[in-house]
Amino acid sequence: MNSVTDTASAVKPRLNRNQVRSFWAAWSGWTMDGMDSFIYSLVLVPALKDLLPKSGIPATDANVGYYGGLFFALFMIGYGVALVWGPIADRFGRVRTMMYSILCFSVFTLLAALSVGIWTFAIFRFLAGVGVGGEWSVGASLVSEDWPEERRTMGAALMHTGYYFGFFLAALANYFIGSHFGWRWMFVVGGLPALLIGFIRNNVKEPERWERKVDELGGSVAMHLAFFKLFSPEYRRRTILNSAYLIVSLVGLWAGSVYVPAAITFLATASGKTTLQGAQLASYSSALFGIATILGALIVPLLADRYGRRFTLGIFYTIMMAFIWIAFGRVFYMGTDALMWFMVCTFFLGLGGANFIVYSFWLPEQYGTECRASAFAFTTNLGRFAAAGFTFLVGSGIRHYQTLGTPVGLTALAFVVGLALLPFGVETKGKPLPA
Repeated sequence: MNSVTDTASAVKPRLNRNQVRSFWAAWSGWTMDGMDSFIYSLVLVPALKDLLPKSGIPATDANVGYYGGLFFALFMIGYGVALVWGPIADRFGRVRTMMYSILCFSVFTLLAALSVGIWTFAIFRFLAGVGVGGEWSVGASLVSEDWPEERRTMGAALMHTGYYFGFFLAALANYFIGSHFGWRWMFVVGGLPALLIGFIRNNVKEPERWERKVDELGGSVAMHLAFFKLFSPEYRRRTILNSAYLIVSLVGLWAGSVYVPAAITFLATASGKTTLQGAQLASYSSALFGIATILGALIVPLLADRYGRRFTLGIFYTIMMAFIWIAFGRVFYMGTDALMWFMVCTFFLGLGGANFIVYSFWLPEQYGTECRASAFAFTTNLGRFAAAGFTFLVGSGIRHYQTLGTPVGLTALAFVVGLALLPFGVETKGKPLPA
């Protein structure tokens, strides 16, 4: 048994005050990030039905599906542009960069409430995406570097649960606010994360590991050097593979979670439910999705430490592959019982969505401190561009075939590619975080 495993089996050290604060800052920021991300999917149908006529476009189901896919794609492109946060975090620090990204997505989510047409709405969602895309890379780097080695895997996994608690908060907000006061008030709620900035500024310090690396290098890492190191012979292969894995997961995310509320809304309408009932059912499905993913988050680190990172990711890839097709390719067309069985599938889609949690500790384990945030931001956000293209294709497919189910269900094929590539990834089970 190696020294890392021996240490992990011993009594785990207690967290100091700053480690607790850094975790709560990252968790809270990621929670608000998840809430902001999912607000759009919850209000997609009512927002577009309101804004499309104001832009001279009929609010048909086909147009809602098409422009919904287009705006998802724009949001994803904004997410992709967020790769700039990684080099900024390597240069100026994790904590300061986290504050800037929270401010960015909070302000532009709030401004989306003031949209007068679909194009102003699209611009605000794009800019919110730039901010949202920075939270994961910065938060995961912060927790991985600040927490003790023996607790790091679980810490990163627990940090990631915040995103899905955000789904739950968005569902609650939609149930009590969106379904009664309209979609614009949901984006007002989405501006609340800006309140976190004061707490982070006054209470959270940079991780000692990052500060030591800065001292070792004689000053902060130059942003361009941190970025280009990802393509050095040491890291090139893993950077390419990690980017591919994230493309697979992101294509599945936007099929397996973002289109779920829209599918529930369509199925509720088809079964004779009112608009209010449809919004409430969409909230239930979002809450169920979030609960299932949080459950998965508790399972992931246990599996990863026992069986390895690649094998664990393969398990959750398989769950997503199966239930995206079952939910959208089969259940969506069942007719009378479709709504009930789709809710059942939502739970398993949420469980499979825990595949993202593997990246929260696996990616930091593959890169040194001087380029860790850059690597995380690049690999996670590059995939957003590819996912944006897939999302646009799905939206076009919905418009062409006049159905939501099959075009979304076909995205399950992405996980076939992911499973084929997993054996080539770097296994980091039992290895310490690189200096």
